[in-house]
Amino acid sequence: MEHKPVVDDVNHISSGKLKNKIALITGGGSGIGKAVAILFAKEGAKVAINYLHGQEDADDTKKLIEKYGGEALLVPGDISQESFCRELVDKTVKQFGRIDILVNNAGTQHQTESIEDIKTEDLIRTFQVNVFAMIWITQAALPHMPKGSAVINTTSVTAYQGHGQLLDYSATKGAIVAFTRSLSASLAGKEIRVNGVAPGPIWTPLAMSHNKESNKHHGEDTPLQRAGEPVEVAPSYLFLASKDASYMTGQVLHPNGGSIING
Repeated sequence: MEHKPVVDDVNHISSGKLKNKIALITGGGSGIGKAVAILFAKEGAKVAINYLHGQEDADDTKKLIEKYGGEALLVPGDISQESFCRELVDKTVKQFGRIDILVNNAGTQHQTESIEDIKTEDLIRTFQVNVFAMIWITQAALPHMPKGSAVINTTSVTAYQGHGQLLDYSATKGAIVAFTRSLSASLAGKEIRVNGVAPGPIWTPLAMSHNKESNKHHGEDTPLQRAGEPVEVAPSYLFLASKDASYMTGQVLHPNGGSIING
């Protein structure tokens, strides 16, 4: 990547919002997930981090967390497989005893010029990683989540605005919004809050996986006329994970550079 994402606010002063909490974050080795993992650790949480590729990035995430006095467990693996989703939860619980915060953040996308260009294998994998895994991991995690826990799902501005070259990806992100709202209603009686974050254009490896020419203009069509940094998105997850959001469930936050979202 020509642009290196900013994932760590070195001037952040911890107030212990997540002291003694246990967090499981998918897609936590890079991009938004990495920024969230670092911020959670700074605020006192022990963090289990899942990732598929990018061992160097994941190792750096762990190193930064330990630098700030935190504890991180790296669990590489493919969440498109149901068996691994359950293994991921099992390893987290074995290491830390429970899960207080589940961040379903991992995602994949395949850009195409038209719907005719979408390959069935890519379509299936996009839904497996972005939607099926979210359900599988949540199923496995819930027995280990006490009252007061929080689930945070990463959706996208594309769920609301659509995207002409990301049809299947946008469809999964719309499904995540509906899943978030439905799961919040399902778990309200158990006192487990479920919310989402819908980032706009952010400097992440996933967003930058397309051609260099389009990358030059990433985020320029937002009111703020620039793409955001992962470090600018992470505080939304911290808010939803903490007691500050104790009266919020079924909601979605929109760190998207100023785009007005209705819905």
